[in-house]
Amino acid sequence: MNPWVLSYEGFDPASERLREALCTLGNGRFATRGATPDGELRTPGTYVAGCYDRLDSTVAGQRVTNEDLVNLPDWLPLTFATQGSDWFRPERADLLDYRQKLDMRHGILYRALRWRDGSGRVTAIRQRRLVSMADPRLAALETIFTAENWSGPLRVRATLDGRVTNSGVARYRELRGDHLTGHDTGDQNGLTWLTAVTRSSQITVALASRTDAAFPAREMIREGGRIGTDHVLDLAQGEPATLTKTVALVTSRDCAIRDARSTAIRAVRMARPFDALAAPHAAAWERLWQRARVEMDAPDLAQIVHLHVFHLLQTLSPHTADLDVGVPARGLHGEAYRGHVFWDELFVLPWLNLRFPETSLALLRYRYRRLPEAHAAARDAGYDGAMFPWQSGSDGREETPTSHLNPASGRWLPDGSHLQRHVGLAIAYNVWQYYLATGSMPLWCAELLIEIARFFASLAVLDPASGRYEIRGVMGPDEYHERYPGASSPGLANNAYTNVMTVWLLLRARDTLDLLPELAASARERARWDDITRRMRVDFHDGVISQFTGYADLLELDWARYRGVRRLDRALEADGDDVNRYRAAKQADTLMLCYLLTSDELVGILNRLGYPVEPGLIPRMVGYYLDRTSHGSTLSAVVHAWVLSRSDRARSWQYFAEALFSDIKDVQHGTTAEGIHLGAMAGTLDLLERCYLGLEIHRDGLHLNPLLPDRLGVLSMPIRFRGSELFIDADHRQARINGVAGPTFTSEQGDTIMAATGDLGRRIAHHRERLGLTVEQVAERADISPGYLQYLEEQPGTPTAEAIYRLAGALETITEDLLGGGVDRPPGRGRAKAAPTLESLDRDECLKLIEPGGIGRVAFNGSHGPTVLPVNYKLHHGSIVFRTASGGPMDQDLRTGLEGVEIKVGFEVDRIDEAQREGWSVLIQGPAHHISPDELPEIADVTPWAGGERHLYVRIVPHQITGRRIHHL
Repeated sequence: MNPWVLSYEGFDPASERLREALCTLGNGRFATRGATPDGELRTPGTYVAGCYDRLDSTVAGQRVTNEDLVNLPDWLPLTFATQGSDWFRPERADLLDYRQKLDMRHGILYRALRWRDGSGRVTAIRQRRLVSMADPRLAALETIFTAENWSGPLRVRATLDGRVTNSGVARYRELRGDHLTGHDTGDQNGLTWLTAVTRSSQITVALASRTDAAFPAREMIREGGRIGTDHVLDLAQGEPATLTKTVALVTSRDCAIRDARSTAIRAVRMARPFDALAAPHAAAWERLWQRARVEMDAPDLAQIVHLHVFHLLQTLSPHTADLDVGVPARGLHGEAYRGHVFWDELFVLPWLNLRFPETSLALLRYRYRRLPEAHAAARDAGYDGAMFPWQSGSDGREETPTSHLNPASGRWLPDGSHLQRHVGLAIAYNVWQYYLATGSMPLWCAELLIEIARFFASLAVLDPASGRYEIRGVMGPDEYHERYPGASSPGLANNAYTNVMTVWLLLRARDTLDLLPELAASARERARWDDITRRMRVDFHDGVISQFTGYADLLELDWARYRGVRRLDRALEADGDDVNRYRAAKQADTLMLCYLLTSDELVGILNRLGYPVEPGLIPRMVGYYLDRTSHGSTLSAVVHAWVLSRSDRARSWQYFAEALFSDIKDVQHGTTAEGIHLGAMAGTLDLLERCYLGLEIHRDGLHLNPLLPDRLGVLSMPIRFRGSELFIDADHRQARINGVAGPTFTSEQGDTIMAATGDLGRRIAHHRERLGLTVEQVAERADISPGYLQYLEEQPGTPTAEAIYRLAGALETITEDLLGGGVDRPPGRGRAKAAPTLESLDRDECLKLIEPGGIGRVAFNGSHGPTVLPVNYKLHHGSIVFRTASGGPMDQDLRTGLEGVEIKVGFEVDRIDEAQREGWSVLIQGPAHHISPDELPEIADVTPWAGGERHLYVRIVPHQITGRRIHHL
């Protein structure tokens, strides 16, 4: 089994919608389902992150408003026909062979088939499809036709279809889904285009298409909301003929455009051929996998883990960091949950924090930008602070529907799930986790956490009778219980998860105020917060924490009657009953406390509240609630695998396997076809990392306490922790950081070697090959893990001094040689090889070389003559960004004082590889700009070249980029 490839054999109409979801291709900006280009039973879907629209519908005699992530025009349609035959449709074709393959390593979907028409002519078709990770506006479909036993004409039709609607979820079909209107089509210099406008949000969407083939289009097809071209390929037996369809998708919400249509046309006209598109696309994916790699011994498990990482990165890539979007619960893969943002980020951001913190920060900013709406919601409800909605979309209003359809009974029922106030706790938890992982607490992040804390503090009301604070009128994560049996209005009192996490939040709010004292909080407010953290109410029954007040009064369900039924709420309602009457949960609720908090944290909070913790409380809770959970959500298996990991390894593995395979096997019978479960996919990755690997992040550093299931074998992954790149690998015996066993790592330990590790890797490989040793043999000599040694040879890392000493000894050399060929000789002063040669580099190669950031030099004509200054730089959206001191040369000498007049500077980066006697140099010329304070939150943190107060950020916009590589130096 190839752990990087998801393969399907044969065409199966019954499973086609599942394949479409699992074979979705995306880049964090937009995604397209893996629908066939030519089928009849297809559910096409192309979704741009954040592109929402509201429509009114009449349901059960009531007018309701729903906001949806809009299904945009379909760019895929492409079909073909031999002479005298109908257009090819796989559902009614004579298929001699049919295979589909998703290459997750490179982000390409393949399809190969052999078709025999009614006259016995056999044609082989091979297709490649991509949604570019390098250029997030582009996608392409390449089709190669080969006539196996005939020669003659083949008709091919390529179409853009704007007649799509949001109709991918059966239970929503009574609601309006015709979000696109104002369709317009046209052609320009051989290109076709289509535009449409969303009905209420008035977003213009433009698609432009270019079809490349040996034979030009013979006919233009235009009809209401659709445009296409007909081609006739003159096939010769056995000789392949290629037709490529390249498209650009632009919306009026995009940056740096004049208008959507002209930008799309220009983008597709400039787009390179398929192979030239595929190369930077694959390189972009390789860079993602360098950060996101997760390796294990079992290839069948590795395949599913790679699938989960793949779909997570297609939904939330570095491109997402430039957008105003949240975490859609079902990815960009379908229309379930209408593309809304729930609390799933709780399961997603912890994994992103240690690999793509810039993306995590952008997702938190989505919430911060909606803080005014959350303030208004809290104020209108009579509370303080910020009350975030259970379902969020475009502007942060509450998007939770007021009614929902029960497919089991066909009845529309009232929906009170907007009372799941705990979504705010998830947001605050993620703010704190981002701080722990990165060491950074931006002021706006702190404000977000504090305002959520104020809301939950205002929810808590002191009951004079008990002397305890209570929170009433909410729902917990369980979702089955929204009201008390027979109650006329929804809402429960003292949901344990909400109450305990409120205490946790108020404690973290106190810590945040200590970090950033400029965030004002009165002594009275802080005293009330402290009082709540000591007197919050938590109910108990039968030796366990009660899910909410009154839970012990509920009936026990006849579980034998409903064995295997995951959606008990629907089944009971269809039977004329109500799940609110029973001790039954859809997913973990009280046990979420054991998922988010360590046992010490949970016990500490209960003790602080004055509740003595009896021995065995947590194991009793796990057993009690696990027996009363139907697992109606894919998140349920994630949480239960976690809470069982230390007490019942066999059952933990069972739930982990269920979570791992929940989408690929569609365990909920049809839900994956409506969109993958992003929270569950990310949750399995988090399970591997924080649960089985035992990776805990505390304020004092990073701790490892692994307890890996034997089935995983060796588990290895790189992470980024507070500015350091670490490689972790472990088995069921021990864990190693950067190849060396150790329980704790802190970013302040001071012995990390920040080497040019690409050079280091080549030097290690050079000495290893000189000695004729394998990676495993060197690892054994150095007493470090083979996985880490392989990692050092392949890509940048941050080896410790101890690891360098061990490697030098194992490779029979000295540390100075490994780190650069001698500390006494400046780089580039080594002996040259004979006949050195220079190679010119194009713009893309230059940008790729400087992309990792590092040290460069800025040169300009200063007030005292030519000036050259070293800087630590980062590449941010194609520009060079660095920090310097206010009042220094780059502050005074790069200001003209005239609007529109810029000073151009030179910026150079060069690297010398002493081991390989090679080097390169990149020169950038362009204007330098001072970055305004308003832009700073969007700029990734840059370390200044020298210490001191250096708060001036400078951007160099490349106008000219040149580069050279020297060989045989």
